[in-house]
Amino acid sequence: MYQFEKMNKKLLGSQVEEQLLQYILQEPVEIGQKIPNEFDLAEKFGVGRSTIREAVKGLVSKGILEVRRGSGTYVISTSTPEEDPLGFGSIQDKYKLALDLFDVRLLLEPEIAVMACEHASDADIKELTRLCNEVEQTYLNGQDHTHKDVEFHTCLARCSGNQVVEILIPVIHTAVITFANLTHRTLMKETIETHRAIVDSIARGDAVGAKCAMVMHLTYNRQMIMKMIEDPEQFNAD
Repeated sequence: MYQFEKMNKKLLGSQVEEQLLQYILQEPVEIGQKIPNEFDLAEKFGVGRSTIREAVKGLVSKGILEVRRGSGTYVISTSTPEEDPLGFGSIQDKYKLALDLFDVRLLLEPEIAVMACEHASDADIKELTRLCNEVEQTYLNGQDHTHKDVEFHTCLARCSGNQVVEILIPVIHTAVITFANLTHRTLMKETIETHRAIVDSIARGDAVGAKCAMVMHLTYNRQMIMKMIEDPEQFNAD
C-alpha cells in the first residue's frame, strides 16, 4: 500500500511516522481507538517492525499515541503539529490540560467578546455569522465540526481588534480541539445555542450579553469535562 525509497533509518522512520499520522487522520482512527499492531503496520507500510516502533515512538512523543502495556497502542489526540504550535499535545493528562486551558479561556474569551462588540465591523459580523452557520450545519450533518469551530473562535479573536489577542490565538485553537476530542463533540445543542447568542449579542453591540453568552459556552464545556473525570466508566462505555 505504501512505497518508501531506500534511505537511512532516521529518515525512513520520520517518513513512516508522517504516513502513520496520515493513516490515523484519514481512516479515521478516532480518539480512544487502538491502532493495528506492529506486525500489521509493518506489512501495511512495507517496512520492518523496528521502523514501525520508531514511528510510534515519535507519535507518542508528540502526544498523538499512547502505548498501554499489555493492551496496545491507542490514539489520544488527532491534533497535528500545525494545529498545536505550542506543543500542548505532548502533555499526557488531557483532562488536566483541558481544565487548565479552560481557566485561560475564561480569562480571555469573555473579554474578547466584549472587545468584539466595540471593534467588529459590519464585514466582521457578517463573517462571524457565516462561520456560526457553518458550525451549526456541519454539526447537524453529523460531520466533525472541530475545524469550523476553530475558525469561528479565530474570527471572534480577530474581531477584538487587539493585535496581542491575535498572537494568543494558538492557545484558543488548542483549547477548542482538546475539548472537542475529549467530549467527542457531544455538546451539539449547547454549542449551537451559545455560538448564536454570542454572535447576536455582538451584532447588537451588547457587550454584557456577549460576555455572558461566552461564559455560558465555556461553562458547558467545563461541566462536561468534570462529568467525565468524575464518572469515566460512563463515557468509556462506548
